[in-house]
Amino acid sequence: MATTTVLISEAQIRQRIATLAAEIEKDYPASEEIHLVAVLKGGFMFMADLVRAMSDRISMDFMAVSSYGKGTTSSGQVRVLKDLDSNLEGRHIIVVEDIVDTGLTLHYLQDLLRARAPRSLKTACLLSKPSRRQADVAVDYVGFTIEDHFVVGYGLDYAEKYRNLPYIAILQQ
Repeated sequence: MATTTVLISEAQIRQRIATLAAEIEKDYPASEEIHLVAVLKGGFMFMADLVRAMSDRISMDFMAVSSYGKGTTSSGQVRVLKDLDSNLEGRHIIVVEDIVDTGLTLHYLQDLLRARAPRSLKTACLLSKPSRRQADVAVDYVGFTIEDHFVVGYGLDYAEKYRNLPYIAILQQ
């Protein structure tokens, strides 16, 4: 049976998201809409709390991609499981990711979305693991930089479990 150790508390997450929301809003003129694209499934909790901390000029959509399967390491093969419902052309887009690990999935997504002619394309991630990077990717808004641990909670899972934890925890097997 796996055990977990809290790495980032619920209160720390809440406080950092409020700061990130303010940073994002400051970077765009008040009259312009910001379209957030959450990467499912892991990014849904981060996106929900992020948009609640922002003004009403936000719109959102969701994509589902997979590069993990049921394991604990990225396969490097990215599959789009659910594409966007909205057009990105001419819009300010922020990709909302739960975690940027190798960067391979994000690199693929950034290329895919950039081809759809957004006005701007930025990325926000709750967690970043720079020590694992295999692709050079731009991450504009980072919640927390962490060491190379397999983490769960707050939307992140292991074999579809632990997503419901209100904090980020290290999974020990």
